[in-house]
Amino acid sequence: MIRDKSKNTPKKTPAKSAKPEKRIVTRPSFRRERALIKRGVWPVAGCDEAGRGPLAGPVVAAAVVLNPNKIPKGLDDSKRLTAERREELFEEICATSAFSVAVASPARIDRDNILRASLWALARAVHALPEMPKHVFVDGRDKLATPCDCDAVIGGDGIVASIAAASIIAKVTRDRLMCALALDCPGYGFEQHKGYGVPEHLEALDRLGPTTHHRSFFAPVVAARLKHFPVPAEPDLFTVDATSEAASAAA
Repeated sequence: MIRDKSKNTPKKTPAKSAKPEKRIVTRPSFRRERALIKRGVWPVAGCDEAGRGPLAGPVVAAAVVLNPNKIPKGLDDSKRLTAERREELFEEICATSAFSVAVASPARIDRDNILRASLWALARAVHALPEMPKHVFVDGRDKLATPCDCDAVIGGDGIVASIAAASIIAKVTRDRLMCALALDCPGYGFEQHKGYGVPEHLEALDRLGPTTHHRSFFAPVVAARLKHFPVPAEPDLFTVDATSEAASAAA
């Protein structure tokens, strides 16, 4: 007798489609600053920088002490805001907060390297505040050389309100500086890409060569400099000087 195998075969249940995970985007809060205020620690500053990655232009650092009673609404990591919203918040932060800005030039970046130049600018921004803070929150892994207590917060511009405010001040200030440099160095498109290594900038760098505003030791800048300003090889002990050889032959 032939059995009908279909009766004993378990039915396959269709696979359930995986539901997309909901990504929760958090906004920076004033919670850490307020906790320090309750302990009697004030002023509390946040600081951040803009411009570590570009091939040209300075690093701009900012330090901000927010007014606890007038915190601008919508503070966020500057990279998550539109240019128009950054400008609006920039004006509001300047009108309601204590802030300062410091700049590390391309020459300092070349001399010290980008990390040290950035930390130097951040520390200078803190020292330039109208009143030295009692505590500083800084975005990143590295603490600053300041006389006050300092906490480094990874991703702090999306967590701590005062760091977010500093990121906006630094970003808008640097963008304005790069637009000014675009007038001094036409053809590079600084007003568009702000010095970052986008294809348009790399093409202009290759075509026009580097300016004094470019960072000398970044690889694309090195390549463009060698193309436009080739350095002749220094003669070694075994190199024959053609002029001297001709003079000896004539004698």
